[in-house]
Amino acid sequence: MTSVPQSFEILLVAEFAEGRDAGPPPPANALRSAVVEFTGKLGASGYPRYAGNGMEADIDPETRTVEAVLIDGDELDYGLSVRVVEPQAG
Repeated sequence: MTSVPQSFEILLVAEFAEGRDAGPPPPANALRSAVVEFTGKLGASGYPRYAGNGMEADIDPETRTVEAVLIDGDELDYGLSVRVVEPQAG
């Protein structure tokens, strides 16, 4: 496995029907965002677990694919999805 990044920003967005190849939307267009930190553990999916600000996710560090996610302890509602980006320096 590649080295594990210490943090990511997760963007909660409305699911896209078109334009998915264009990459993630800008954080300003997200319904919600959170910077999540590596917990030091692996999730049930076998990928590193990240948590913070009410979001918890197993993220593949190579592809930035979210393998599992909870928002405020619940699964995503239909029509919503998440994208992973590098945290914004600020």
